[in-house]
Amino acid sequence: MRCAAGLGIALVLACAPSAAAQEIAAAQAGEVRFVDATPSAPSVAERLEEIRRRIQAAVVYPPVARLRELEGSALVRFEIARDGTPREVRIERSSGRPTLDRAATGAVEAAAPLPWVYGLLEVPVRFALDDRR
Repeated sequence: MRCAAGLGIALVLACAPSAAAQEIAAAQAGEVRFVDATPSAPSVAERLEEIRRRIQAAVVYPPVARLRELEGSALVRFEIARDGTPREVRIERSSGRPTLDRAATGAVEAAAPLPWVYGLLEVPVRFALDDRR
């Protein structure tokens, strides 16, 4: 099929060979094609959810905070080394309670090893008395 020039993008796209046709032509011509041999892994969203889950599961509610019925949420900022170790863990937004903030950073440390994700992460750590353990 021959496409006339100047008839617009839609016609050009309609005249372009399909991806399957390109693969067949490449195979017949003996071209080397690159195939990603990396095994399928969890997506970034799945890894982030796993990180959040592990940190929240590692929370140890401070007995003094429980006794005083203190609740809150701290936003913890950190990055993850290739070996899964959290690095440069700090409070980005305080819960308003130093005891809970220390427990939040402790939960990040205790949750290691974590799935690796590139860059700085900010994870909320929730302290609520209805989550009794």
